[in-house]
Amino acid sequence: MAITRTEEDALLDLLNSTPVVDGVQQDHLGDAAEARAWLRRRGGVGSQGEWDATRQARDALQSVVRGERPPTVLAPFLEGVGYRPVMSEHGVEWSLDVPAERGPAVGAVLSWSALERTKPGRLRPCANDECRLFLLDRSKTNKARWCSMAVCGNRMKARRHYRRAHQPPVG
Repeated sequence: MAITRTEEDALLDLLNSTPVVDGVQQDHLGDAAEARAWLRRRGGVGSQGEWDATRQARDALQSVVRGERPPTVLAPFLEGVGYRPVMSEHGVEWSLDVPAERGPAVGAVLSWSALERTKPGRLRPCANDECRLFLLDRSKTNKARWCSMAVCGNRMKARRHYRRAHQPPVG
């Protein structure tokens, strides 16, 4: 399964829905009204079941991408999911059969899997330990370290500079 830029962005948006703001972790899917709107903007219906499944998938995906848990924790999200062939004017096309309540959750897991296959190592957590965001490195060199150069990159560089400048003399 190939992954589109839109699917990549949707996965990254889901993973980054728990940012740290002023030292406090937020959850963009924590409030029912906000979560319903978030899901609807991404093609969901915003039901309670969809909300629950999406939050659970997000939490599992975050732990997998951070290397805290194995990918097998994602298996429950794919139970009862399958592809079926459908004939069209263009020949055979494949349609995803997924329980309605798990559409966005399944989409996120499938997008993660496609990224792992086609762009291994490109999806990763920000190198700033105080940041909970993730990045998808689309650079040629695959050396991006921060979710944002303007925020985390500058912050980390400033810390390194401060430590070097205020390091006690050796000897």
